Amino acid sequence: MSGDRAFTTTIIARDHIARIVDAVGLDALMDEMIESLQDAIESFDETRTHVRARDGFHYREPDVGLLEWMPVMHTAQATTIKVVGYHPSNPAKRSLPTILSTISVFDTATGHMTGLADGTFLTALRTGAASAVASRVLARPTSSVVGLIGCGAQSITQLHALLRTFPIDQVLITDASDHNIDTFANRAAEILPTNVEVKPVPMELLMQSSDIVCTSTSVGIDEGPLFPDLEVRPWLHINAVGSDFPGKVELPLAMLRRSRVCPDVREQAIKEGECQQLADHEIGPTLAELVAGVDRYRPWQEELTVFDSTGWALGDQVAMQLLLRHAGRLGVGIEMRLEDIGDDPLDPYHLGRTRPGPPEV
Repeated sequence: MSGDRAFTTTIIARDHIARIVDAVGLDALMDEMIESLQDAIESFDETRTHVRARDGFHYREPDVGLLEWMPVMHTAQATTIKVVGYHPSNPAKRSLPTILSTISVFDTATGHMTGLADGTFLTALRTGAASAVASRVLARPTSSVVGLIGCGAQSITQLHALLRTFPIDQVLITDASDHNIDTFANRAAEILPTNVEVKPVPMELLMQSSDIVCTSTSVGIDEGPLFPDLEVRPWLHINAVGSDFPGKVELPLAMLRRSRVCPDVREQAIKEGECQQLADHEIGPTLAELVAGVDRYRPWQEELTVFDSTGWALGDQVAMQLLLRHAGRLGVGIEMRLEDIGDDPLDPYHLGRTRPGPPEV
């Protein structure tokens, strides 16, 4: 076997992911994602797994948006890098998702790219799973009413993860877009049990009545918060998902200051999460610290808490490994010789002496 044949890259595109979803099922995938993420956090060792805060380009032309990279390396095994784009004008202007991404995996021994996949579905899946993991620690186990502020794509996986974790029987929704509200039930139909009621309500009633609230909006820079410091249940837990850009916040400062605020990634949340509104001493434990000290933090289930979810690259690594496992088991994806690897590593011009042919997959 020539050298280049030994180094193929598994490419998993949207149609391949659709086949995996069809074969495994959405509920089973979400359950596996939640448990795999929980396990990864419980065993997280920062001396072996190195996670960097995301970085990239933020811009306002032609529209407000960003492109960022989110790397994580497991020593002597693999490096996973997600490149993610956030463009809130996409749905209205281009009929595209607000969030588009790809995830790649590299062998740390050689630098060879072993996998490349669409990350849009995986980002939504892992973001919902992260909220479920945080809510297990911070929300009452008997929580039955979920409030969704923002009914876009992220709200579906937020709700799905909570439905798999808590005895939810009512979902209260609100959104600045009537279209998003009107179409929500149809978009969530695959994950909604028949006994769960979905009810559009005003913001004030949603905040007063919910046990768990998820905020996942595209509120503009310097246009937040979404609401004033409203009356809420003493034990309310909030998964704040939409703050992902400097100057973009969803929650009022007064509410944050009377809450236990726990970021997924401290450095990242201070830069572009709800924590950008807070002083250092006002910020609580990270998600990894919550999971490691679950017994210590369980009494917080009777207090007002906030999970500041800006997106942890560890979740992307877990999601990508989950996808690759199912792709291998089901024989899904394309094996492609993507990189220029020839028989002689010292000959960079060997391609000029190779008869061109169709791409080998």
